Amino acid sequence: PLHGVPVSTKINVDQAGHVTTDGVVAFKDNIAEKDSPPVANLRKAGAVIVGRSNTPAFSFRWFTNNDLHGITLNPWDKSRTPGGSSGGAASAVASGMMPIGHGNDIGGSVRHPAYACGITGIRPTMGRIPGWAGPPSGDQAPSTQLMATDGPLARSIADLRLALTSMSEFDPRDPLHASVPLIGEPLQKPIRVGLLRDVGIATPTSAVNQALSDAAVQLTEAGYIVEEVSLPLFAEAYRLWYLLVMEDFRTALPVVEQYGDEGMKKAAFNYFANAKEWWGDNPGLSDYIKGYARRGTLIVQLQEFLQKYPLLLMPVSTEQAFEQDADLFSVESMRRCMDAQWSMMAIPVLGFPAISVPTGVADGLPVGVQLLGRRFREDTLFDAAEVIEAHAQIKTPIDPR
Repeated sequence: PLHGVPVSTKINVDQAGHVTTDGVVAFKDNIAEKDSPPVANLRKAGAVIVGRSNTPAFSFRWFTNNDLHGITLNPWDKSRTPGGSSGGAASAVASGMMPIGHGNDIGGSVRHPAYACGITGIRPTMGRIPGWAGPPSGDQAPSTQLMATDGPLARSIADLRLALTSMSEFDPRDPLHASVPLIGEPLQKPIRVGLLRDVGIATPTSAVNQALSDAAVQLTEAGYIVEEVSLPLFAEAYRLWYLLVMEDFRTALPVVEQYGDEGMKKAAFNYFANAKEWWGDNPGLSDYIKGYARRGTLIVQLQEFLQKYPLLLMPVSTEQAFEQDADLFSVESMRRCMDAQWSMMAIPVLGFPAISVPTGVADGLPVGVQLLGRRFREDTLFDAAEVIEAHAQIKTPIDPR
């Protein structure tokens, strides 16, 4: 299905014969012996891998620069981030280097770069695309196993559908992979869409609110019923990410301190400085266990909600692309970035599929919306996203400037 199609692979996954640097200078000679599952599936589908795409060091920021490969620019405005951590893939796809880029997402790393660069990107249901982010014979942290997934970025929903199909083939190296049909039973019509603008963490800018309103009108005209809803569970899931994921990340801090660049070290400090407001300086094992117990309750609550509203329309971020390195300015600036990205963190905790789709350009920067759906119903997201895409006032590829 991808015979002859040029694609890129992210520098944090193994590609046989190439280095897996994860943006870290110390890993510059880390040559992989085998393809990771997503790369293997792209090859089996006939794709031609034309390049490796950049990430921040350890792929743990929304800004794509590191001491090994340098800074990745947003082709719309070089003073703004292309998003992270799959910023290299998004910038390359938006500027026309290839039609499909590979990415992965544990805290918005597919959806946010797609949004920042004005293209589409999908974080599929956990288990849809096989992946393995750990060393060949190593173990993964619980949050990586349960929340990190690979996903494609593209300039059109049609290409995104094709890429997801090609990347979803079974691979025994993934402990959660589920061979679920890519197209499910038709939803009962008219399909209800919950419009979720704000969960009390950060108020969307006027450009983001306008994008949500425009998308709501377009879906309504296409026969969907769009109704404003309130879902405080997302605010709780957002905070929970900073317990479950960050406490796993804490175990990697000695490696980050030894090999990470100054940007990653400062970002890590700022993450923890903000997270302690909710979880204290050193959360214990009981906090961690209670956090995972609470995660299951929140998942059930959202599943019940999605019985009435099979789709949610929500922000990708409450702001457009941040200024380069805005997460490093101060603890307060990091908090602004974190709060703007509440949906980037909440959705991985909950494990549902979500897609970023552009709507247009405001003040010279792309803007768009996010759709969330039921587990393993990526097909319903594609259908709704195509309605929005048909009205999008945005042109890619563009010349970098």
